[in-house]
Amino acid sequence: MSSATSTTSLPHGLAVLTTFPDVLFIPEIIFGGLVWILVASSKVPLPILQGWVMFVSVFCFVMSTTLLCLYICGVHGGSSSWVTLDVICQETAALFYLSAAVLEAYFTYEAGLSTNPLVTTIYRENIAAVVFAFIATLMYVIHKVFSLLRWKSS
Repeated sequence: MSSATSTTSLPHGLAVLTTFPDVLFIPEIIFGGLVWILVASSKVPLPILQGWVMFVSVFCFVMSTTLLCLYICGVHGGSSSWVTLDVICQETAALFYLSAAVLEAYFTYEAGLSTNPLVTTIYRENIAAVVFAFIATLMYVIHKVFSLLRWKSS
């Protein structure tokens, strides 16, 4: 069991990779990267809709990678303002990913109704993108909840 002081401050160094919820950065980066790759590799019949999904996946990928690197380097110095920043980033990412996952699911549903063979290929890639987008959303929501608990106790 971890002590009360370890839950109120952000870890630094390689401890980031062993503490919860900070260890969730790894699956967030992996699943977000998979969404990014799958949407980027598919043909884009609705650029506005899938443009938002691309923006969210790239933005959250860069944000999570940057935060992970900053935490590992210990840039936060134990400051409580970084706990607040963590909450804001995780909440923003969770909301963005939820909207992107729902839009991608809607697009995939619409593509599934088509009989065009090109759209069928897009449909298969986007099913995977939808699954990974919802998994990434779940990771960000879990991270957000535990970041809120950490923020409340700090």
